[in-house]
Amino acid sequence: MQGTRETSIYVDADACPVKDEILKVAYRHNTPVFLVSNQWMRIDAGPLVEKIVVSAGADEADNWIADHIGQKDIAITSDIPLAKRCLEVGATALGPTGRIFSTDNIGMALAMRELKAHLRETGESNGHNPSFTNADRSNFLQELDRQIVLLSKQP
Repeated sequence: MQGTRETSIYVDADACPVKDEILKVAYRHNTPVFLVSNQWMRIDAGPLVEKIVVSAGADEADNWIADHIGQKDIAITSDIPLAKRCLEVGATALGPTGRIFSTDNIGMALAMRELKAHLRETGESNGHNPSFTNADRSNFLQELDRQIVLLSKQP
């Protein structure tokens, strides 16, 4: 991308547990948000938010985000392959628990994802993820706010 552009937030929104928190932080910083999903969402979003409904398909929302996100943008996703694709174009990738994905940790995250999938397939794991907690929500709010501030200081 050429020239200066403002930061936008791209949300893998179908199963995102922190949509309200994203909107709260986005409005505080006057940051545009794209809520990308496979189905229409009933959410009162306001003028900074664009709801993008893509066709049904496993990776359609991911593909839309990866095709539109840029260097000063933030992706909110728990999808590790999507986070990797966003990092590859220089964007920031943040999980809904406040976990920042980086070029230093994305390889390990992908490897753990594959290991967990293998354990589920072989029956050695029941596949349950830990519950989403209030601490996760708080960590997410703090990290999203911090990332927007950091990106606003970049030329």
